Amino acid sequence: MLQEIETQIVTVSPAAAQAVRDILTERKLEGYALRVYVSGRGCSGVQFGMALDNNFRDVDTAFDTNGVKLVVDEVSMDYLRGASIDFVNDPERGAGFVVDSPNAKKGGGEDGCECGGSCACNN
Repeated sequence: MLQEIETQIVTVSPAAAQAVRDILTERKLEGYALRVYVSGRGCSGVQFGMALDNNFRDVDTAFDTNGVKLVVDEVSMDYLRGASIDFVNDPERGAGFVVDSPNAKKGGGEDGCECGGSCACNN
């Protein structure tokens, strides 16, 4: 059974919560949640992805924050603990969600490179 918790693992800003609610309403997606997951790693650390989802698994953790249901898989949970999600509307870069997580920052070696030197960040 899907584990539901009330503890705030991830903080969702009022702007991000409203954006999610607007999307769900616009698309008539009743019963859907915002799934947040690790989508890869790069020089800047862990990268996150998001999707609207209604296919919950027993190993998922779900919780409500700011009126939005979030779902996180077991692998992504450690990277998202303590994270915040915001929605920004930047005139130059456009509008979108931003995830800031203390557990997703680059770590790497002495130079902080996560990719092992396969990119220009190591130079």
